[in-house]
Amino acid sequence: MKCLLINPFYPISETPSPPLGLAYLAAELERAGVEVLLADFVVFPYSRTAIEKTVKTFSPDFVGITAVTMTFDHAAEIVRDIRAAAPNLLTVMGGPHVSMCARETLEALPELDMVVVGEGDDTVVRIAQEMAGDQRWEAIDGIVYRDAAGICATPVRAYAVDVKSLPLPARHLVPLGRYRALNMPVSMTTSRGCPFKCIFCVGRKMIGAKGRFRKPAAVVDEMEALVQLGFRRLRIEDDLFTFRKERALQICREIDRRGLSIRWRAYSRVDTIDAELLQWMKRTGCERLLYGAESGSPEILKKIRKGITAEQTRRAVEMTREAGIGVLASFVLGLPGETPQTLRQTLEFSESLQVPYSLNLLTPYVGTEVREKAEEWGIEVLSDDWSQYGQGEPLTSTPTVTPWHLSRAVGKYRKDLRKYVEDLLEKERQGSLT
Repeated sequence: MKCLLINPFYPISETPSPPLGLAYLAAELERAGVEVLLADFVVFPYSRTAIEKTVKTFSPDFVGITAVTMTFDHAAEIVRDIRAAAPNLLTVMGGPHVSMCARETLEALPELDMVVVGEGDDTVVRIAQEMAGDQRWEAIDGIVYRDAAGICATPVRAYAVDVKSLPLPARHLVPLGRYRALNMPVSMTTSRGCPFKCIFCVGRKMIGAKGRFRKPAAVVDEMEALVQLGFRRLRIEDDLFTFRKERALQICREIDRRGLSIRWRAYSRVDTIDAELLQWMKRTGCERLLYGAESGSPEILKKIRKGITAEQTRRAVEMTREAGIGVLASFVLGLPGETPQTLRQTLEFSESLQVPYSLNLLTPYVGTEVREKAEEWGIEVLSDDWSQYGQGEPLTSTPTVTPWHLSRAVGKYRKDLRKYVEDLLEKERQGSLT
């Protein structure tokens, strides 16, 4: 049994790292005795000729391809090219985008045979098993598939993946040298799950609200393995690394006990950290935390059920700076209830923190509450063209904030950011960049 896994093109500007999700799927498949080839079109150029050659040479029994919204169009192109090259080859797609609109995806893309909904670690193994047997797709939970009767859906899986039992990602199948050459950090996870209900995020729907945690020793084992592969900078991709303080401390203490020299960054929330945790994180190589500050308007923070205040953000930023850890504060413009006045509040608040920050335009991803209840939230979704998602152009408006307002709000930020990068490049040319 053979499986071809495909990572579609993802803009380098989005700082992609070696495909972690696919590497996990590959590891599960290999453990089940399946031969796997991973084609990564982020760091290799894509062409129809290239995919035709790969399919002909490797001769897989089925193909799995991942997709987020900004990569869906390219993923669909690959599926069409594969269907033209091998009409009888089973094509499967997974990822957050298609998980939230599986039936619609199959209707719009007749060349696609199946969508895996949610976590796919166990599901892809079941697909391989059925491929080798009677192909009873109805026996696999968590898929939407095409058969002679039309499009069918099986029940949602009744259990979540046990992260403690997962094998290490099959990074030996990934072209790591190309990512090292780009100086991209390598990503890893220590847990899955997010208990919060941000209306613009699908993370909770994809991986569940309940935290599932790997053992601290296993986490640091993987960190050591990544160092041996030549990576010194790690990006922890947990939705919330500081989900539980004591567990985060255990990981930091294990890094310290082993004397592991790494630099790492993670995602956190301003109401889940304190001085003790920050000191341990700094001691063990944490160089930056990203906080979702979202807005400087108290009214909007309440409206979107973020569960934090601007004052909590300010205190967390100050504590993190005092600990010697860098901060990136993330803001979203165009949220429900946004007005020219709340835009000004957010812009002034973001600058007052005196740390690097990002201004992001609200993106109504499929599956988010803000999209599904757009009218109720007072949001107008301006485009369903997935190629526009992630391009930095306004995709929503509110009754008093138009795309013009949003473009103007981020215009100065982007201009200042370009100037900052130009200054860094000039210092590099002069040999004075630290």
